Amino acid sequence: MADDKILIIMTSGPDTPRRCATPFFFATLATAMDYEVTMFFTIDGTLLLKKGLAETVFPREGGKSVGEFLREAIESGVKMTACTASLELHGLTPDDLIPEARLVGGASMWQMAEESKTVLTF
Repeated sequence: MADDKILIIMTSGPDTPRRCATPFFFATLATAMDYEVTMFFTIDGTLLLKKGLAETVFPREGGKSVGEFLREAIESGVKMTACTASLELHGLTPDDLIPEARLVGGASMWQMAEESKTVLTF
């Protein structure tokens, strides 16, 4: 187990906008505290990695879009991974995702969890 790794598993998507900003905020905060952070997107969370979609999701009326939170997390060094099976679930292809998203299988999630100090699920 690494003392500096955090894994955030994101299952919430556009249908639950109030659950979508906090994981990115926590991820960005953790990188500022010198943690190595990876987010693993699966189920509906993967939709947030679809090009342009996160910019249309607003957790609070008049607030920042999830896309802004996503961009801040990427800029801070958070690694974005997407479950290949969840792409199939939503009829997406790798070309549909933002360039920062890396495709991984479900077994990768278990390996990342095992190597992490902390695992959060949203």
